Amino acid sequence: MPPPAGIVNIANLLTVVRIFLVPVFVLCLVHGGTGWRLGALAAFGGASFTDFLDGQLARKRGLVTDFGKIADPIADKALTGAALITLSVLGELPWWVTGLILARELGITALRFAVIRRGVIAASQGGKLKTLLQIVAICLYVLPPSFGLPAVVKEVVMGAALVVTLVTGADYVVRAARMSKTPRDKQEVGSQGSQGSQGSQGSQGSQGSQGSQGSPGSPRDDHPPVSQMPAQAGPDRKNRDRIRPALRKLKLRG
Repeated sequence: MPPPAGIVNIANLLTVVRIFLVPVFVLCLVHGGTGWRLGALAAFGGASFTDFLDGQLARKRGLVTDFGKIADPIADKALTGAALITLSVLGELPWWVTGLILARELGITALRFAVIRRGVIAASQGGKLKTLLQIVAICLYVLPPSFGLPAVVKEVVMGAALVVTLVTGADYVVRAARMSKTPRDKQEVGSQGSQGSQGSQGSQGSQGSQGSQGSPGSPRDDHPPVSQMPAQAGPDRKNRDRIRPALRKLKLRG
């Protein structure tokens, strides 16, 4: 087996870079102006790219570490949360949208850590689509107003990101609930099912045997026991008994 990866590797380094890009992004976005907005867009895009790159490197090169498992989701939520909160502070994004997305992200992150002893909840295709939609929506909101992007485009993409975020959050909750079942609970469910099937089979078998014994059309009822009658004397024996006295009389006369 290859030796475990050390904490100092390229994947963890990219994660740390993403964390440091969060305040840079916020400062550029708050400062305002076309140039600063483009700087914020570059910082957010670069940080999002490191999120994709560090995961690929960690899996392909075997650089998965405990630090990366903890720091990577924290960096992701810090970047997304900072972008949404800053946009809401600037009055460009409704607070209820920010609140729903952050509640889902923080809740699912806490849920993953809660069930990590039983296994890792793998990212689904819906989760990947959610991340992509969130990145695209935030980038559209960060674009300078001078670009003249219609507001309806930003709202539609952000609305799609919000819907997918909530739906995938519910899916994660269901998967975590299934994973949280202990082996004892699964054994109890299985034993109850087997006992129920055995009980139904036994009752059917007993009913069938009782029915075969007590049914009116059973062979025992069709053929009741016949008592043996005493054998009666046949006609030849009766004739012999009558002839013998007559022969005796003839002998005496003769």
